[in-house]
Amino acid sequence: MTLAGHLQRGLSEMQLDLQEETRFRLLDYLALLTKWNATFNLTAIRDSEQMLIQHVLDSLSVLCVLKKSVLAGRRWADVGSGAGLPGIPLAIVCPELSMSLVETVEKKTAFQRQAKIELGLANLEVVGGRVEQLPAGGFDAVISRAFASLAEFASLAGHLVRQPGRLYAMKGRLPEKEIEQLPTSWHVAESFPLRVPGLDAQRCLIVLEKE
Repeated sequence: MTLAGHLQRGLSEMQLDLQEETRFRLLDYLALLTKWNATFNLTAIRDSEQMLIQHVLDSLSVLCVLKKSVLAGRRWADVGSGAGLPGIPLAIVCPELSMSLVETVEKKTAFQRQAKIELGLANLEVVGGRVEQLPAGGFDAVISRAFASLAEFASLAGHLVRQPGRLYAMKGRLPEKEIEQLPTSWHVAESFPLRVPGLDAQRCLIVLEKE
């Protein structure tokens, strides 16, 4: 099966009905990531099909549990975004969403800027620098994928969200110990299991709110 076929099958299993142009853009992102990864080592995954599953489909899995109203017309930040995950796939699929990628490593922000240009993502902003040094209250929500523990995530990025704002942490299995270690000013508002087609591993989305 072609990569396009694997993408379509995965999207169908996730019940995400995307236009052909959007699917092509996701594949263009994957091709660009594969090209840059050969030189700059942006991700340890080398196989294109595994990149599709563990990066693109994994990033989009949050759309299966989040309400559209949470995304449309909102300002989001993806902190510790690395190769632009989950921010770039979300920006491709949700053009009504304003997404800022926050990353400290220059080779990764260079890739993100190139992806923004080549994919024509007007709703994407690349922000180089440390998350804790960014101004407070600039976003409606902040998302992270394998960025830090929940306590560190809340401590480093909590100031970015305006009230009422939320932090969204993409994790593997439910991190019960991390939840216990949250600062008293933050609590788990919701948690959702995530299903990623082709991935034999537990995934979940933890939603944090400030007291």
